[in-house]
Amino acid sequence: MAPSVENKAKQQGEEKMPQPKVKLVVTGDDFGYCERRNQGIVDCFKAGGISNVSLLVNAVSAEHAAELAKRNHIPIGLHANLSEGLPVSQDLKGSTLLNKDGFFHGKMGFREVLQSGQLKMSEVEAELRAQVNRFCELVGHMPYHMDGHQHVHILPEVREVFAQVLSDFGITYTRVPIEPGLKFCTFLPPHLRDFNAQVEKDALESIKVFHRHGIRWPDVYLGLSTMGKNMSVSNLKRALGFTLEASLDDRVTSPLIQSNDAVTDSYCPVTAELMVHPGYPSQPHQGGCGEGPDDFSQSADRLHELNTLRDPLVLNYYRQQGIHLCAFKDF
Repeated sequence: MAPSVENKAKQQGEEKMPQPKVKLVVTGDDFGYCERRNQGIVDCFKAGGISNVSLLVNAVSAEHAAELAKRNHIPIGLHANLSEGLPVSQDLKGSTLLNKDGFFHGKMGFREVLQSGQLKMSEVEAELRAQVNRFCELVGHMPYHMDGHQHVHILPEVREVFAQVLSDFGITYTRVPIEPGLKFCTFLPPHLRDFNAQVEKDALESIKVFHRHGIRWPDVYLGLSTMGKNMSVSNLKRALGFTLEASLDDRVTSPLIQSNDAVTDSYCPVTAELMVHPGYPSQPHQGGCGEGPDDFSQSADRLHELNTLRDPLVLNYYRQQGIHLCAFKDF
């Protein structure tokens, strides 16, 4: 039977539709931090600037964030937090995870306690499991992905526990923050370059652990060089340029590629994640994870990221370059 005029037109339209070169997950981190952050992330999602969010379940506005995600059908994962604010687990009184005031040790404090050998991995595991369970209570389903607030999930010892928890819960995807071209970003201040270099070292050492547990991640990671005031249209294009230049040969060891039987197919888009932090600035004493909002959250940097991500120049660039925004659940 000959195809109808309508079906023929549809088939022709499908044939002319170019396949994306890149499947890009743009993840808005710290969802739940405060209601202003939450609203900024939702506005960015509606404008097409992000395609995925990562929820802090111990943040003061986590319930508000979960409701917004449901209402707006926003793909959502877990931003596991071991470094800021109060724990979710009720069984950590006197824990090595907490300081004398009952809060997590902080971004650098967590790393110092870990390095001293005083951190109990059984307590890390208990808190991670509690956060996954809390996520399910808030959202109503398992996280589509799980990463670490301030990159704690790739730290020595922690990564083993983190990978086991993901495997046990059947959470497939995580983040491996190794950014191409980062060492050439001389515009970053020295302290940030040093921190980022350590993040990449830890991430490289995490790969074999995540592989062993069957955990996957996109081919390319971006975001360390484009945070806050360092985000601009030109800087995003620079970072995304590395993704556009990636070839199949560069990606043969990717867990996403290995999971596909048709490795030799002519069509095989690069997968990438861009970590971002959009939102409206937090008000003093409103937000955070139990200790109030930090300086970054109260700064104009969040709004700057929001405005840059929804800039028509950025959105047009995606279309022109064949970059298709998606979420982890779309892989």
